Formats: sequence, C-alpha cells, structure tokens
Amino acid sequence: MTNPFIALDPAATIADLIERRFGLPTQAGKDLPVAAAVTVAGMLTRRSLRRFTPQPVSAEMLEIALAAALSAPAKSDLQQASIIIVREPALRAAINDLVPSMPWIANAPEFLVFCGDNRRLRRIAELRGKPFPNDTLDMFMNSAVDAGIVMQAFTTAAESLGLAVCPISLIRNQVERASELLRLPQGVFPVAGMCVGHPNDAGRLSMRLPPAVTVHVDHYDASDFDAELAAYDARRAVREPTAANKQRNVDEFGSVEPYTWSEDKARQYHVPERHSFGPYVRGQGFALK
Repeated sequence: MTNPFIALDPAATIADLIERRFGLPTQAGKDLPVAAAVTVAGMLTRRSLRRFTPQPVSAEMLEIALAAALSAPAKSDLQQASIIIVREPALRAAINDLVPSMPWIANAPEFLVFCGDNRRLRRIAELRGKPFPNDTLDMFMNSAVDAGIVMQAFTTAAESLGLAVCPISLIRNQVERASELLRLPQGVFPVAGMCVGHPNDAGRLSMRLPPAVTVHVDHYDASDFDAELAAYDARRAVREPTAANKQRNVDEFGSVEPYTWSEDKARQYHVPERHSFGPYVRGQGFALK
C-alpha cells in the first residue's frame, strides 16, 4: 500500500522520481518502471506528514511494522534499540507540552519514542559476571545508531503499509523532562519521537541536496560545495518558495527574497540549542571517554 493522496504515473520510472526529489536530470533508473521497484519508489516519494485521520492504527499493523523495524541491522547483534509506545492520554499530553509547537504529538493515533539502549548490555555483563570496560563515546554512538537504523526501518515498513509518520527530534530539547516522564533508566536515552497514523493529506516532498555534495568517492571533497549550494538554493527556492511570514528571526535578520534553504538553516542554528544533551547523556551513565 502507499499514501492514497500520492498518485504515481504508472508510466513513471525511477529516474523520474529521482529527478523530482533532487531537481536534477539523471539516467539512473530510466529503464526501471516504478511498478518494478515499489520499495525504492516509496522511499523516493516519501514525505513527512503531520495530519492524520482519526482512524486508529490496528494492533496488527503496528505489530508488523515494529517486527520489520526490529529486523534492521544491529551493531555486532547487540540490538541496542528500544521503542516506547506512548498511549496514556495524560502522559501523551505531558510530552506534547514539552514541544507545544507540535500539536500533532497529541493528535496522532500513535506516538512512539525510539531510544538508544545500552542498559541491556550492561545488565548482561552483570548477569554473566563479566567486566564492562567499554564505557566509551563509541558505546554511546553504537546504541544511538542502532536506534536510528530501527527508526528508519520502521518508517519504511509503516509507509509500505499505507501509514504516515512524522519524526520528532525536538523531544531532545527537553530531554531531562522527557526522560523523567518516560522513566528511562541509566543507559537509555531518547533519540526521537515519531507520530504514526493514516495520512490525511499528501504532505510535501522536499528537494534534497545533490549527490555531488553528499556522496564522495575515495576521499572527502568539498571543493565545489559553495557553487553546488548556491545552485541548490536557487532550484529549491523556485520549487519551494518560503512565504514572508514563515521566515525565521525576521526581527533580527530582516526579510529577504529569495529566502533560501541555506539562509533558513543558518538562521535556525544561530540560536544555542540542546546544550544540555551532553550533560544529560553523561548523567545517564555514559562516560563518553
């Protein structure tokens, strides 16, 4: 199944979808019909949605998506991801209060929190009477990456079932309180939340940075970054113009036209954010050595 609001031309090819996503011509997939690569087509046309119908997500459908997600690759088979399904209305409301700019947290049929979970490995060491000398930054990264991979696998599985999802990283802006609400023990930390439900609109397909910027061969090469960024900004501003009332920090930086992707990201991150996350992670028992 796919998002019923997204109508794909049956004559379209994978190349057409790549061109739509990046705004650049390609020969890759020009002979590959969408019908012959439905998973890739779904990934190329995916978009975050924040509006859901009231229809519940069936227990069976959620179980299938979770099973698929937890089948994702895991570093050394350590399986350091946990998922919390938040259903208690008061708890969901309290989490929504942490990020009031995102009311879809309270309104989505399901809300999940994907966590990095190093606690199980530490407990296994205790149960087997073995030392645990690897309390390092890499250990934290392993569990964070495991959770991220599981979250992406859930996204692909859920969308293949006709569901829509919206990741919520903003939960980390109030990570201490979120951790308290979810009763996360030491060794466990939230990576992101995720709203899940049946889509109520088609959402918006965002143009991505070109592979010339993000894909490197043999060594990292950013020698053409400035020119590639300017070209990307121009393409995206034409397709996805930002209304004047959606520009960030106008009081400080003014209103500009065109308001580009890079201008938006520079404004977004000129304000300190999540500086408490490092101390929080250390407080959860990660030495980060």
